[in-house]
Amino acid sequence: MGNETFNKKPLVRGLYENPISPEAIEQMSFDAIDKEFPNHGFAPEQWTVVRRMIHTTANFGLARDARFSDDALDAAVKALRNHSPIYVDSNMIRGGISLARLRAVNPAYSADDVFCKVADPEVAEEAKKAGLPRSLFAVRKAKEKLDGGIAVFGNAPVALMELNRMIIEENIRPALVIAMPVGFVHVVESKEELMSLGVPYIAIAGRFGGSPIAVSVIHSLCTVAGERAGRGG
Repeated sequence: MGNETFNKKPLVRGLYENPISPEAIEQMSFDAIDKEFPNHGFAPEQWTVVRRMIHTTANFGLARDARFSDDALDAAVKALRNHSPIYVDSNMIRGGISLARLRAVNPAYSADDVFCKVADPEVAEEAKKAGLPRSLFAVRKAKEKLDGGIAVFGNAPVALMELNRMIIEENIRPALVIAMPVGFVHVVESKEELMSLGVPYIAIAGRFGGSPIAVSVIHSLCTVAGERAGRGG
């Protein structure tokens, strides 16, 4: 390692000398997104959601691919205020959702209200016998809470397909479906089917998605609910 490396001033020293809070950094990021995409075409509350998704990924393509049902935001705020259970298709999403954000909307929320069944032993056994993904049987096991609950998919398109079947065949009606599985098999089709079923949804068209984006949507919906409360709405 040459002497020039030891003589170089680390970039972080500038932050030491001019501290910036996490909140300020986040706002600077949002300002940069707004500046780069001023004519996004979304309603203000929809943009709150999409901007948070872009902030999470640095992917401006989400402004092209994000989809909202007309009733999505009203349904989301109502569900969160009513302390609706939140089903997630991966424990990564469960671990990423901020309980503090949920409680800011409804203090009754606890960790038990955000649940995932994919690692349950009986789910694994059923999946092994059937030769199908565990995510499918995990959705089945969550049936009672999915009716009127918030369903969040950032990983498993097969799980979304099974929920779609339950909507069609069993008249299950989630309060909101966040449809953002990622991948190459059944992904596009599962989202398109969901968006045709007449239930409230927020989705990403195409192959893109992922657990971090799904988490960001929940957090941004909490922001929307808080802003409405601040306006008396």
